[in-house]
Amino acid sequence: MASWLPRRNKISRRAMLRGMLGGTAVAVGLPALDLFLNENGTAYADCPGGLPTVFGVYYWGNGMIPALWNPTTIGPGYDLPPMLQGLAPVQSDVTVISGMRVLTTNTSPHGSGPAGLFSGADLVDDSFVGPSLDQLIAEAMVRVPGATERRFRSIEFGVQRSSSSWSMTGPHMVNPPECDPFALYTRIFGPEFRLPGDTSMPDPRIALRRSVLDAVRDQATRLSSRVGAVDRQRLEQHMDGIRALETQLDALAMAPTAPACVARPDMPEMDYPDLDGRPQVQAIHRVMVDMLAITLACDQTRTFFEMLTQPVNNTLFLDATAGHHQLTHDEADPQPQVERIVSFIVGEFAYLVQKLASITEGSSRLLDRCAILGTTDVSYGRTHSLEDYPMMIAGNACGALRSGIHYRSLSGDNASQVPLALIKAMGITDIDEYGRGAAHTTTALGAILP
Repeated sequence: MASWLPRRNKISRRAMLRGMLGGTAVAVGLPALDLFLNENGTAYADCPGGLPTVFGVYYWGNGMIPALWNPTTIGPGYDLPPMLQGLAPVQSDVTVISGMRVLTTNTSPHGSGPAGLFSGADLVDDSFVGPSLDQLIAEAMVRVPGATERRFRSIEFGVQRSSSSWSMTGPHMVNPPECDPFALYTRIFGPEFRLPGDTSMPDPRIALRRSVLDAVRDQATRLSSRVGAVDRQRLEQHMDGIRALETQLDALAMAPTAPACVARPDMPEMDYPDLDGRPQVQAIHRVMVDMLAITLACDQTRTFFEMLTQPVNNTLFLDATAGHHQLTHDEADPQPQVERIVSFIVGEFAYLVQKLASITEGSSRLLDRCAILGTTDVSYGRTHSLEDYPMMIAGNACGALRSGIHYRSLSGDNASQVPLALIKAMGITDIDEYGRGAAHTTTALGAILP
């Protein structure tokens, strides 16, 4: 099977000329070059209206079945195997990547894969050694020229009730997902949320909280001069959190200007109890996605991480006779119940894609400025394999990614090339490598880049 490859000799339109001037790093943008043109001789468009790119992760636990997942054709118009049938309505917006390997040591059956893909390194003491991909991008996107901090640096949410997440700001620093739709609504669209054109005075409590933060910051600065190096580092990390809170308060005082931000979403139910012992996965997921779409349209955040289900979860899906994880190991081949569960999960990913595509921003769609990585914790659930790792990417990040193709690595290439490509697609020019040890790479997956 021949691999599908992009045109060669391409560089990003966001590339910069870098050097040193008087001991200071400087960067100069490049002019419009033929290398920045697509095959039709037209320039790749930046996000319309200066709107920002958005990065997100859609994660589920317990893997898939490669024989029922991987397309057999390459490039655009790829075939849809049984587990990917749910992509049919959004196929032209979703790229499928297969054949790549997560090169971390497979010592944790459901943890080594996420550690390798989301942090590029082995687990250490059951934790990532650094920030996860979403947090790396969230922090770096603030450094992109012209970028500003949002109300929320990132949003983490999920369906299965749990405080565990693969979104981490650092070792053992988990960003727990909000799994209560009503709580998520209150957090984002409560009294502090303002619609465009809202000229009312912001909540006076914002100014009070800002004053408190100013006082805390001054105290921390004075304390920093009196402590040792280790404590000074801890204080600096604390100060980073204070600065993030300050910028969020600044954002609260300003009404959004995004053109698609026209109304709050419908308020969700107060509770979504299990029905006959089975969680309402679809109902919870879809109301969460509906809120996320308006959150992004109103530019309240530019990064999100969804933990649909946890690793090793035994969620009772649909009409399954046992929990999901148990079925991946105990159901006899060809595992029809596992097939139905994963097909359902892919269908919910398609719902997310469709929802973002339904929101128009001028002549484009909200989806068009997104890059959403859909993935899981292993390849074949029964064996916990990290080879042929499943990945889907929805959206094209304003032309920075190719959409609607299937790319297959024929040599089990390093899966870290995908996160590095996503980093580049977000317009982040000061990160040129990803991962450590065997998972380290300086090569972004060119097949998904223009």
